[in-house]
Amino acid sequence: MNALASAPSVLPISQQTHWHSLTPLWQGDKAVVQQGLPHDQLSPAWQILMLGDGSPTRHLQLLTREPTEVDVIDMSPVGSKGDAAPSQIEEVPGPHLRRQVWLRTASGQRLAYATSWWEASHVDEYLENRELPIWASLAKLRTELYRDIQGIEFGHSAALEKAFAQKGPFWGRHYLFWHHGKPLTLIYEVFSPYLIRYLGPMGSV
Repeated sequence: MNALASAPSVLPISQQTHWHSLTPLWQGDKAVVQQGLPHDQLSPAWQILMLGDGSPTRHLQLLTREPTEVDVIDMSPVGSKGDAAPSQIEEVPGPHLRRQVWLRTASGQRLAYATSWWEASHVDEYLENRELPIWASLAKLRTELYRDIQGIEFGHSAALEKAFAQKGPFWGRHYLFWHHGKPLTLIYEVFSPYLIRYLGPMGSV
């Protein structure tokens, strides 16, 4: 992957009214996630990141050996339906609050983009400090969670190319967090090809 020009400090998001989904070239459902992908399509190292049920924040910190920090770019009420979220949004009680963030190294390198949808009335219980990564917030509360990956996709986003300063296409995924047998939040993540320097080539569809 070839780098583009340096990323701006903040990616303009018009009035913070939308979020950045990929225009997919390929998509895999939960059955594909459980089975895994051929290694020429997605390398073993990338599959651990994309299909594993561990914390991406923790994985990124281990890869880069820097703290993973969060830039919150949007906290918006979006009601109970709509927002073009993955269909699993129906599992999370509404009305919803949408949170958009960049995950980056402490030195400023963007590694991932994430959007999450929360039940608006409960978000403050789990995100006391909204500037912390979700994993760090929930770890402080000793919250037991199950990360239930629902789908994976490979596709383009002009906005994310600009923000990551990397050419696409990109790998993304979405999953539900379960807590006490109930869905807590839906999360959509896209990872930067910058991670190739740690994980090696991704593979291709």
